[in-house]
Amino acid sequence: MTTDENLMLYTKLAGFRLVVLASRFGCDSDFLRELHDRLIEGLEAAIDRIHILMELERSLLVGDDEFAEYRLGGEAEMFRRFTINLFDELEIDFDTHEYRVNGGNWITALAADSTGVHIDYPEMVSLAEHELGALASIIKDIARETGIPVQAARAGRPRCGGS
Repeated sequence: MTTDENLMLYTKLAGFRLVVLASRFGCDSDFLRELHDRLIEGLEAAIDRIHILMELERSLLVGDDEFAEYRLGGEAEMFRRFTINLFDELEIDFDTHEYRVNGGNWITALAADSTGVHIDYPEMVSLAEHELGALASIIKDIARETGIPVQAARAGRPRCGGS
C-alpha cells in the first residue's frame, strides 16, 4: 500500500474506533461491553500496524534503514492477514490432530472406540446479529470499508472430521 492508502486506512480505523466507543455507552450487558472493548483493542492493534507500515515507508524513502524494504514487505504481508477476533480464536494443528481455543492448552482431537478412530475438531459458530446488538452493523462496515475481517464466533461442539 502507498502512504496515501495507509493514511486513509488509518483515518477510517480511528473513526471506527470512535464509533465503537460511542456505541459502548449504550450497552446494557457486560457481555456486549466486553465485545466492544475487544473490538476497540483490535482496531487499536490495526492502527499500530499502520503506524509501523508508515514508519517503514518513511525509512525507505529517506534511505536511513538498509533493511526497511525487507521489513516493509514482511509487515505488509502480516497486515494482509490481520483479523480482529472478538470472541474465541481456534488454532488447529492438523499434523498432531490437536487444537486449542484462545491460546489455552492443546487438546487432542483423536477419539477411539469400537467403531474406530475419529478426529473431532470444534467448529466456529458465529454469534447471531441479535447477540451482537449494535456491533453487528459496525462490524460489517469495518470489513467493507477497511478490508479487515472481524470474526465474532465461539468454539462450538466438536464435529466429526472422519477417520
